[in-house]
Amino acid sequence: MNRPATGIRLAAGNEACEETTMTNTIDPDVVDILTADHRDVTALIGEIWTITDPMMRRDLTDTAISELVRHAVAEEMHVYPAMRKHLPDGEKSVEHDVEEHKELEELMKRLEDVDVSSPEFDEALRKLEAVLADHVQDEESGQFPELRRHIPREELVELAGKVETAKRLAPTRPHPSAPNSELFHKLAGPGVGLVDRLRDKLTGRATK
Repeated sequence: MNRPATGIRLAAGNEACEETTMTNTIDPDVVDILTADHRDVTALIGEIWTITDPMMRRDLTDTAISELVRHAVAEEMHVYPAMRKHLPDGEKSVEHDVEEHKELEELMKRLEDVDVSSPEFDEALRKLEAVLADHVQDEESGQFPELRRHIPREELVELAGKVETAKRLAPTRPHPSAPNSELFHKLAGPGVGLVDRLRDKLTGRATK
């Protein structure tokens, strides 16, 4: 009498396993990619605060800057146009985000230029951390859910691929004086990125 019920439970268990496997192998969408970037950069900044060795601190800072610059460029190339097109308040959100990107670039430039053991470095890092936290909060609590609400999943997965490609070609150093525009990044960004990577290699600058 109990055997059929056991068979049903086993079948249900197998279905659950299959669903879990499918979920684990599903392609990440652009929100997954950008959220992971946020976690990585935030963790790097947190680690910088725990390090006192100047060389290690500089390497971690350069890596964090590189990751954040590439993330920002990829957003401006591909994510912000999608926000403008699909989100009800997309234009306003993009304007706000671009301004925060400019502020972050200026702070990253300061971090590049000052001694990692100086009070000026700590001040700039603290400010960067605060601006980044606000930026992440805006995106993850408001804009990212809206992207998933208004854009089909297959398009978000395609957008993830474009973002990853853009990150591989993007600059690795902050360029506060450069235009923060989709057109500039698509036309000049790869060239700027190539120069940055050459400089990184020649100077031994730490980047991923």
